[in-house]
Amino acid sequence: MAPTVEEIRKGQRADGAAAVLAIGTANPPNAVLQADYPDYYFRITNSDHMSDLKLKFKRMCDKSMIRKRHMHLTEEFLKQNPDMCAYMAPSLDARQDVVVVEVPKLGKEAAVRAIKEWGQPKSKITHLVFCTTSGVDMPGADYQLTKLLGLRPSVKRLMMYQQGCFAGGTVLRLAKDLAENNRHARVLVVCSEITAVTFRGPSDTHLDSLVGQALFSDGAAAVIVGADPDTSAGERPLFEMVSAAQTILPDSDGAIDGHLREVGLTFHLLKDVPGLISKNIEKSLSEAFSPLGISDWNSIFWIAHPGGPAILDQVEAKLGLKPDKMRATRHVLSEYGNMSSACVLFILDEMRRKSAEEGAATTGEGLDWGVLFGFGPGLTVETVVLHSLPIQSSPAS
Repeated sequence: MAPTVEEIRKGQRADGAAAVLAIGTANPPNAVLQADYPDYYFRITNSDHMSDLKLKFKRMCDKSMIRKRHMHLTEEFLKQNPDMCAYMAPSLDARQDVVVVEVPKLGKEAAVRAIKEWGQPKSKITHLVFCTTSGVDMPGADYQLTKLLGLRPSVKRLMMYQQGCFAGGTVLRLAKDLAENNRHARVLVVCSEITAVTFRGPSDTHLDSLVGQALFSDGAAAVIVGADPDTSAGERPLFEMVSAAQTILPDSDGAIDGHLREVGLTFHLLKDVPGLISKNIEKSLSEAFSPLGISDWNSIFWIAHPGGPAILDQVEAKLGLKPDKMRATRHVLSEYGNMSSACVLFILDEMRRKSAEEGAATTGEGLDWGVLFGFGPGLTVETVVLHSLPIQSSPAS
């Protein structure tokens, strides 16, 4: 007797929750110290004569809580492409020439590290989710990465362009659905961001553009996501993803905008973003954690996108969080800057590494439950409820 549709569907689904099985990160070798950046930035953009604006930018950098950032753009390259150093000069072709090549390459570095830690043959990867806010092209960065890694041509690909900073949560939400609804699926998730599309000179009439120049940086992160881990084959789950949600915050229209133009990707901050996020964050937390009976936000571990220090400060104050709750987030902001969608995956990596170093029982600093927050244009908030797992051995380097 032929199986019913329901029997077929049941056989197609995984039994357990999706889990992060491995994490890898990568940055361009070119690093800039934040303390030196204002002088460099105003010199390379031929803007040293704007002395008042330079002082404002220096204050922005001083307050950013960033120690260093990595950037693919070098002084030599910018000297050869002066239109990218102007505030508004047609330069999209030069920017595209960089990101179309470099975004998949940086993504490959992170993916290779994640696959190595995972310890399984890459032929087991069934799905690829690639996310970038840096440039657009056809076939996309997902196709290029499939070729660069030598994945099977039948790998099921999803390309996400122009999402913004919240998308580190989006890709995990999608990977969770893919893994749990496709038995034996192994999803390679890659976020790769390069600021070559947003770098531009200063303007004394658009200070919000300068905020972006003070915060954004380059980085890529990759995770392997799968349900029903095969521990006999060496798979070691790190975090289970229990639920995932997305919402648009009320009264936030136009709070963060990005527009792709002939001059590249322009960035606009038009409202009090830290205030909007801190005002609404408890509602997202309550909706996510009330099924678990959790309402003490200091009893969970935190993976929050570091949009900037003001967002973290106001969220901490609003929720009464202890200073150590945002430790992993603040460390990533300090050492890498705001890498848009890749940030939360860097923080997830930092969280499990620190937990292992300090002898915690679980990957979430010894706590069972945690939250991953992505914030970005819209104002869109992604909320992922994580369940930490026992630390089995030191993560691969």
